[in-house]
Amino acid sequence: MKVVLTAFLSCLLLFNNVIMTHAEKADKKTEEEKTEEKQVDEKFKIPNSVMNITKENTYPNPTQDLPYLQPSDLAQQLIETADVPIENPDLIRMLNETTISDAPLAFGYRATIYMGQWPLFYESSETSANWEYQKINTNMYDNRGGKIAHQIHYQQEAEKHVKGGLTAKIESAEDVKKMMLLKAMQKTNLPLSFQTIIGGGTKKDQVYNIAPKRLGYLYGYAPAINEKGKVTFGEVYLVLKGNKRTLVIKNITSQGIGAWIPIQDHVSFGFLVSEKPR
Repeated sequence: MKVVLTAFLSCLLLFNNVIMTHAEKADKKTEEEKTEEKQVDEKFKIPNSVMNITKENTYPNPTQDLPYLQPSDLAQQLIETADVPIENPDLIRMLNETTISDAPLAFGYRATIYMGQWPLFYESSETSANWEYQKINTNMYDNRGGKIAHQIHYQQEAEKHVKGGLTAKIESAEDVKKMMLLKAMQKTNLPLSFQTIIGGGTKKDQVYNIAPKRLGYLYGYAPAINEKGKVTFGEVYLVLKGNKRTLVIKNITSQGIGAWIPIQDHVSFGFLVSEKPR
């Protein structure tokens, strides 16, 4: 009896150690995931030199709203039969509009419907921010003859259109841009758009001091996100066999692609004081 009890306690202790080890690994993994998420957040944290001008902008930019399109029940069933992921919002919209009725006498019925070649999904490999993507404005004041400091602030001299875009030619460019924009928005949590406009006369109250006998330059830049990855294309077929329906993807190819996507209604400022004109 004592031997049996000892063996039982040893097994119980061993089981407890295994449970504790798994729990410690789970806790460690959770901490690692939290650290990684924090690093991602820090990577896209807006610097102090970048200011939001949504309220001050004299040109009201439309909000770029590209929510993930929810597949219908039928579309979801079809997507799950495909060999590759399908994330293209326009293809999902087409599948949502598809209606297939069950036929009681469909035994032996076969049909293959070609739905075209589509960019199916975009896989992001690198996302980075360039807070000085494009210079949009310069405010300058010559205080070389002054005896006290002079204060200047940002005022947009002229309306400026800032455009992003794909870094290479690619088929179905608009579909690809939508998928890249959605992915970049998810990763950065920033207001992104392939075009943003800064209206002339836009002002910000932040004050910059120019000392006597100095020239002061306040530069304004439009920030942007650089997105890189690859797009997977394929020919999409809807195959019907009786009451069974599936999506078959043929001739799958991939292509690397990059894009610059401006951050909407944000300006990055650089202030420089000099003795000589620049």
